[in-house]
Amino acid sequence: MSYPNKLICFGSYDFVVPEGVYEPAEDSFLFAENLEVKTGGVVLDLGTGSGILAVLAARKAGSVVAVDVNPYAVRCAKSNTKLNRVEDKISFLQANLFSAFDAKAKFDVILFNAPYLPSEKGEDATWIGRSWAGGVSGREVIDRFIFEVPTYLKSNGRILLMQSTLTGVQETINGFSAVNLKATVKATQKLPFFETLTLIEAKGEL
Repeated sequence: MSYPNKLICFGSYDFVVPEGVYEPAEDSFLFAENLEVKTGGVVLDLGTGSGILAVLAARKAGSVVAVDVNPYAVRCAKSNTKLNRVEDKISFLQANLFSAFDAKAKFDVILFNAPYLPSEKGEDATWIGRSWAGGVSGREVIDRFIFEVPTYLKSNGRILLMQSTLTGVQETINGFSAVNLKATVKATQKLPFFETLTLIEAKGEL
């Protein structure tokens, strides 16, 4: 059985999202509302999904690289960049985190709406499951990201990472500290069932 595509609107932007691609939700919108990109910057959007953050970043960025492990998400994001007329600024890669880059690749801003929810074995077996399932602790992908990200960040660059309080915000801050990055909470939004979405910014050397 097939499902119709969904139309998601954010401000003056429209995003068409098919089945099998993460639909922008509260975390995406909190991220979008607090997205800051300097004019002319080089931006990396990991886990681009529908492409919402890549499209918004392209308003000011000189160039954006949008990455997703899900081939359907890459196709969806490409379509949405054309829909919003920013395709000239955005390139796409199907890859798992930084696997498509060598150490020479450097970015001014790295965005990641991570798979941050605790999950059971097998819940990441589908493409859509991989967009949210973070392993038993919810930190499987986040911890790998923190370990790898310094290699690809310019010396004065910034990281914006979305996660939940279910996944341990202080653990993330401590993790960034361990790789010589200072992290702070940039924005939060409370959700039902004792969960708070948390956007964390990390930058500079300690």
